[in-house]
Parts: sequence; C-alpha cells; structure tokens
Amino acid sequence: MLEFAEKMVLAGMGVLTLSQQKVEEMVKEAKDRLNLSEEEGKKLVTKLQDAAQENQKKLEKLALEEVKKSCERMGVVTKEEFNKLSRKVADLEKRLKALEK
Repeated sequence: MLEFAEKMVLAGMGVLTLSQQKVEEMVKEAKDRLNLSEEEGKKLVTKLQDAAQENQKKLEKLALEEVKKSCERMGVVTKEEFNKLSRKVADLEKRLKALEK
C-alpha cells in the first residue's frame, strides 16, 4: 500500500505529461488498490494533475528568481536597463551632432 501511495505521488509530479491511456491506467489502479469508485479515482488523478501544475509554476518562479540573482551577481544588465541606456546614447548622439554644426 505504501509503495502504491509513493508511486501515485511521484506520478503526480509528472502527471501533466501523461497520455490519456496512462491516466486511465492510474484511475484503474487507484480503484483496484484503494477500493475507490471510478469517480473517486478520476478526482484523485485530477487532484494530482492540479498539484503537479502548481508545483511546476512554483519551480518556474524559483528558477527565474535564481537566474535573475545570478545575472545580478555577474553584472548582466536587464533588457530594460539596456534599452534605457540605448535611448540615452541616442539622445546624446543627437545633441553632439547638433553641437558640431
């Protein structure tokens, strides 16, 4: 029973990528092993899918934060900072050309 529960949790992490056939197999196995109705099995799989999706969003957010921190530590400028500097340089070039005339 513990092995099945562990398998379900691990499967929940990757359940977003499962095919319909695999989802049906998980529902059947949940029904058989946990004495669940088909509806309860489907609800369990849906819960796992929702949890996996939420975890994926959290992981993406954490990854983006780590990339941002790494870029800051390395002194990499953001696109916004680059664009601001680019506009500033363009403005200074116009002023310089106007003074040269």
